[in-house]
Amino acid sequence: MKIAIITGGSNGIGKATALELGKRGVGVILTYNSYKDRAESVVSEIEKNPGVRAVALKLDLTKKETFAKFAEDVKSKLSEIWNRNSFDYLVNNGGIGGPMTFTDLTDEYFEQILNTNYKGPIFLSQKLVSFMEDNGAIVNTSSSSSSKAFVGYSIYGSLKAALSTWSRYMANELAPRRIRVNTVSPGPTHSNFGDGVFDKYPEYIKPLADQTAFGRIGLPEDIGKVIVNLLSDDFGWVTAQDIEVSGGHLL
Repeated sequence: MKIAIITGGSNGIGKATALELGKRGVGVILTYNSYKDRAESVVSEIEKNPGVRAVALKLDLTKKETFAKFAEDVKSKLSEIWNRNSFDYLVNNGGIGGPMTFTDLTDEYFEQILNTNYKGPIFLSQKLVSFMEDNGAIVNTSSSSSSKAFVGYSIYGSLKAALSTWSRYMANELAPRRIRVNTVSPGPTHSNFGDGVFDKYPEYIKPLADQTAFGRIGLPEDIGKVIVNLLSDDFGWVTAQDIEVSGGHLL
């Protein structure tokens, strides 16, 4: 059985990815930060698939000093649940969002976005790839704001662009192990992004849907299926790519 680690797997795109992997018979280690109950609910749903196991572990991407212990916890679960000492797939999905204009930018906001969305995935991956199987696959979740200048997202978007660029370097460095590294860049997606901005302000949905070729904004499942397929052997000749998954937003 293949095994995947998914950060931010209790909500939104991470949850959709975890559930889709479970449907396809892949074991899942998902992480959460604030919502243990939601994470455990995802685990329960995954384990409804015959023979599929899952586990949720707490992880704060802003606390680099905890990554070594997290890696040891992962190893323990791999041994305990799957009788393995390695895993096959990594999805760096965990992150935060929310707008703040450049003129209003604060140190606190900058550091939070930097540490969660960029520094965290880099140093976490550094700990995990040491016991990842060769011929595995990594998908990093970026954003269409990495290439499109949405007002209020200059820091978020530029750091997502940095993540996409780092992914290409990562793909090159891990190529001798035949580990593929790709990036998905979702467009507007009705998830918990920005602390559930679309649920709080549903009036934002129609204007964005009107800007999208398919006439709606994305759903977490739209993105999750792309991530899962990129991990699969069907995309075994694809690496170092950044794929926008937006239904044609702002074509």
